Amino acid sequence: MRSVWFNKFSPVFGHRLRYNWFLLCLLSVIALVALLGSSSSSRGFDSSEAGTSLPNVYTNYRKLKDQAVVDYFDLRFLVAGTNVRQKELPLCGKERDNYVPCYNVSANLLAGFKDGEEFDRHCQFSRSEDRCVVRPPKEYKIPLRYPAGRDVIWTGNVKITKDQFLSSGSMTKRMMLLEENQIAFHNDDGLIFDGVKDYARQLAEMIGLGSDSDFPQAGVQTVLDIGCGFGTFGAHLLSLKLMTVCVAAYEVTGSQVQLALERGLPAMIGNFISKQLPYPSLSFDMVHCAQCGIDWDGKDGMFIIEVDRVLKPGGFFVLTSPMIKTQGSLLTMMKGKMLTSVQDFTQRICWSLLDQQDETFIWQKTADLRCYASRKQGLPLCREEHDSQSYYQPLRKCISAGVQPAEFYEDREYWKSALRNYWSLLTPLIFSDHPKRPGDEDPLPPYNMLRNVMDMNAHYGGLNAALMDGKKSAWVMNVVPAGIHNTLALILNEGFAGVLHDWCEPFPTYPRTYDMLHANGLLSHLSSKRCSTMDLFLEMDRILRPEGWAILCDNVGAIEMARTLAAQVRWEARVIDPQNGSDQRLLVCQKPFLRK
Repeated sequence: MRSVWFNKFSPVFGHRLRYNWFLLCLLSVIALVALLGSSSSSRGFDSSEAGTSLPNVYTNYRKLKDQAVVDYFDLRFLVAGTNVRQKELPLCGKERDNYVPCYNVSANLLAGFKDGEEFDRHCQFSRSEDRCVVRPPKEYKIPLRYPAGRDVIWTGNVKITKDQFLSSGSMTKRMMLLEENQIAFHNDDGLIFDGVKDYARQLAEMIGLGSDSDFPQAGVQTVLDIGCGFGTFGAHLLSLKLMTVCVAAYEVTGSQVQLALERGLPAMIGNFISKQLPYPSLSFDMVHCAQCGIDWDGKDGMFIIEVDRVLKPGGFFVLTSPMIKTQGSLLTMMKGKMLTSVQDFTQRICWSLLDQQDETFIWQKTADLRCYASRKQGLPLCREEHDSQSYYQPLRKCISAGVQPAEFYEDREYWKSALRNYWSLLTPLIFSDHPKRPGDEDPLPPYNMLRNVMDMNAHYGGLNAALMDGKKSAWVMNVVPAGIHNTLALILNEGFAGVLHDWCEPFPTYPRTYDMLHANGLLSHLSSKRCSTMDLFLEMDRILRPEGWAILCDNVGAIEMARTLAAQVRWEARVIDPQNGSDQRLLVCQKPFLRK
């Protein structure tokens, strides 16, 4: 909702200010009279009844206070003359079906960005003044329930068309089978070697392990997969209970990120052509690149330094870069020159080459700080303020060598307890079986699949922990908002997925890529920032799939405002009182399926 500002000396402003104060005072008087009436009615009771009547007074007062807040918001909207409760935002045109803000290559080129930076994230050139609700494409269907949805997706849900698929290379066709209106993925016949399982086993043996199931013995829990193709490698690692997050550049068609998310695999748009990735230093146990298209010897090793920044001490960098087989070709020589340059640079930053087999190289980052001092041409260590701020900062030529803090559970138990308290309220609404929709075939229960979940204000990852405790087959993108206590390093150290993000900006993902959004205290946090809550709701609607859920927990005032905004984006919403004695409320919303 846009704020309406007036000159403080204008008579209109003065009149409205006096009217607002009059309404607020009137509501306070009504609440006080009702409270006194309730209290005086208890005076006729004897002493035995007094003990039972007193709690009713406090209960009535709480209800009156809450109702006064609701009435105040209703009256405030009426005084502003906006009638926002009845006004729904218009639906966007077809051209916005697959709209991704902040990634406008044409606008970036006009602004003077070049040398690959036109593909970077530039939110300042993609602001749209018209506010509308993004609709799904005409052929869109609700994704299949996981794990079936991991291997079969609807073609109408992604931007790759049949013609684009048929014109793609033979390796793409080997990985994906197009069947009428579905795409089937073959996890055992992947792009890499003879199959992804053989490839993962080879990596484990190169590290010195018996099999890929032994990765945790080498300290590997979280993996950053750069340029993940269609998610085959990540899907296999997830089956081994390793959290694998795909990052890939924005693509107009056939996006790797969109396909991975549609399969229920963790992914987000991200590259580091000129800016750091939105992860803190020392975040991942392994960084993997298989034909990811990055010129690793470019910018004097800056890309390798960014990998070093996000790698934990003792972590692994896996590079699979098949050589061009044509003898004497310029491409073959260029590949060899790049690998030689990479090998030289890794020695400068204290990486050791563990093994090389075929076209796969594995380096390990040192855990010995003394190594950096012993190298004559070593790079300087990053200052502490550089390590603490990593939200799309410029690439820096320094080494992150700190050690992760040991305080991983500071007040996690509080959030786990709080979430468990209202989880029972949400289960009948979200995790129960629902009746078949008219016109649909009979699916297997549960009918509303939850796989991709985002916690928009993750705190210490309590929602993620609650889902794991509840044995839910979902993964969580834990978002730590920029500008608050940075707990992302602790979340990642738990083996969860996570990212830093400023909610005054759009999130780097494609439309309809999350099944559920959760936000605890986010609205209160944003009230102190100069950004629009209405824009936040439009962004939530953009990234939430049809029939997906949004759960907001906040104080009464924030929830009432959120309920109004939810109506504007056409969500079905209800307010739930957790009955825990606080002023916190839940707003449980479901996004409808708006067909063309």
